[in-house]
Amino acid sequence: QVQLVESGGGLVQPGGSLRLSCAASGSIFSIYTMGWYRQAPGKQRELVATIASSGSTNYADSVKGRFTISRDNAKNTVYLQMNSLKPEDTADYYCNGRVGLSVSWGQGTQVTVSS
Repeated sequence: QVQLVESGGGLVQPGGSLRLSCAASGSIFSIYTMGWYRQAPGKQRELVATIASSGSTNYADSVKGRFTISRDNAKNTVYLQMNSLKPEDTADYYCNGRVGLSVSWGQGTQVTVSS
């Protein structure tokens, strides 16, 4: 299993940007499908974006055109560039790694969008 550590969260004003990072260790990162999920207070965890080992990406409708997921296999890191942030993007953001039946989660990083 891969171990995942997120960073980059914080407080940002509406319209601002943040970049989240997720560093992986312990396995062959390049073969994993990586993803970002988020969970707002009182709500279920939801998919934000995924990136496959091939580099193909998938986004939730709510973030399309504003967020970009990318990966650097040489650095064992996946990123989430978040632009044009809205108050409704406020949540704990979690990194996820999947290969076969193996699923790993990071501990999460908090993102607050508020003026």
